[in-house]
Amino acid sequence: MAIPSRQIGWGTEENLLWEISKQLEAITGVAYNSGSGTGTSGTSGASGLSGTSGTSGVVGTSGTSGQSGTAGVSGTSGTSGANGTAGTAGVAGTAGTSGSSGTSPVFPLPLVYGLYAQTANSTPVAGTTTESTLIGTGAGTLSVLANQFAVGDSFRADFGGVLDVGNNQTIRIRVKTGSVVLLDSGVQNITNITSDIWSLSVNFTVRQTGAAGVASIVSLGTFNYSKTNNGTVEGFSFNTVNNTTFDTTINNTLDVTVEWGSTDIGNVIYSDIFVLNKIY
Repeated sequence: MAIPSRQIGWGTEENLLWEISKQLEAITGVAYNSGSGTGTSGTSGASGLSGTSGTSGVVGTSGTSGQSGTAGVSGTSGTSGANGTAGTAGVAGTAGTSGSSGTSPVFPLPLVYGLYAQTANSTPVAGTTTESTLIGTGAGTLSVLANQFAVGDSFRADFGGVLDVGNNQTIRIRVKTGSVVLLDSGVQNITNITSDIWSLSVNFTVRQTGAAGVASIVSLGTFNYSKTNNGTVEGFSFNTVNNTTFDTTINNTLDVTVEWGSTDIGNVIYSDIFVLNKIY
């Protein structure tokens, strides 16, 4: 049998066996050509053992890598500042109710101030029918100078004191400026009182300024007393508009008087407080 051709891609062992086969083929051919006569073909010899593959050569050692340079030292990072604490949100205030639109005031407004304050008891009016003052000494003034009143000027006088009255008596209270009577209670019945407390409030407002017959003032008074024998409060009120004799072109000085209806020794009255204020 013919030996096949060598094939590309054989390994060492296949190539070695092919070489041996080719050599045996050559030897066999020589012997065949030298023999005399034609003899019987001899038995084919057994195939020789394959040779051991040679040891692969040792792979050369790789060269040592050069050392890396030392890295530079990094700078220290700065410390971050602490965050401030957030403030607590305030509670929203309740919306207020819208106020009603008022009339705009006209400036300057009238001055309001105290005019007079009594600092001692008045002289007692006792057992006499003579008209006498209920005003004691004090601080301030009871006078308004000529042409100093203005329309709308308003005043309040408050009195208080102690009262004794005999049986079945009368009393009369007047508010005056000089000889001009601004307010007159007329004769009022009063009886049988012992050390009772009385009070008198008078309010008056200038309605018009000018001479007598032009000027006008309205006044209102309330006289009360409490009875110790039964705890009741009694009294009377009175008011007057004077537009005939009141005159703002002259000085006006306030006086408040009392007049008993008899000389009964049981009739005694005095004030221990009196304050006069300009209230508008």
